[in-house]
Amino acid sequence: MTQDLPHILVVDDDRRLRELLRKFLADNGFRVSVAADAARADQHLSGLQFDLIVLDRMMPGEEGLSFARRLRGTSNIPILVLTAMGEVEDRIDGLEVGVDDYLSKPFEPRELLLRIRTILRRAPPEAEPEPEPAGAQEARLGEFLFLSGREELHGPDGLVRLTTAEASLLRVFADSPGQILSREDLSRRCDIGGGDRTVDVQVTRLRRKFEADPRAPRYLQTVRGRGYILRPDE
Repeated sequence: MTQDLPHILVVDDDRRLRELLRKFLADNGFRVSVAADAARADQHLSGLQFDLIVLDRMMPGEEGLSFARRLRGTSNIPILVLTAMGEVEDRIDGLEVGVDDYLSKPFEPRELLLRIRTILRRAPPEAEPEPEPAGAQEARLGEFLFLSGREELHGPDGLVRLTTAEASLLRVFADSPGQILSREDLSRRCDIGGGDRTVDVQVTRLRRKFEADPRAPRYLQTVRGRGYILRPDE
């Protein structure tokens, strides 16, 4: 049934791109609504539920990151930002606001589809943890349990949504408990572009998902001058 399909909101002031994305995503198994600006997006969000927002960075009126920052105050809906701005600082700005992923224009529609599906896979319906595949690692972090083989973080209130980068980071840490991992190593193994600062931003976001006090982390600790280390409960 159509109502069972994931619902995506495309917010972009480029009418041609909006309609292209509407048709492409609908042809690939999604329900799609579109909005030309943040004000119209607010109207959609007030009456409908969405599984993901594809958001243009540069729009008339309220620009994309301002809209994303405001939305993050009330919702954890995944956000993928489309931008013609490819600089590292712009990507970091988005990560600090809380967007899930960036895709630079122009882009291949198939890459957009892959990223959307990857983000949605990080936010499945809440369920009890299933047994891990044989040989997979588990990391107990206080009230939280990370299942490395499934890249799932379960907490006292159910499944915790992780972005692609956060899930990849936590998997690498969980597979190497008690080992110091440099920023360069994390960037390479998790395919995080943008250098050391981008890794630092991602680690800061990840800590907020399970640390009681992210500013004084108990589990994901900084080793000055060397990198980071995960010290899960025994």
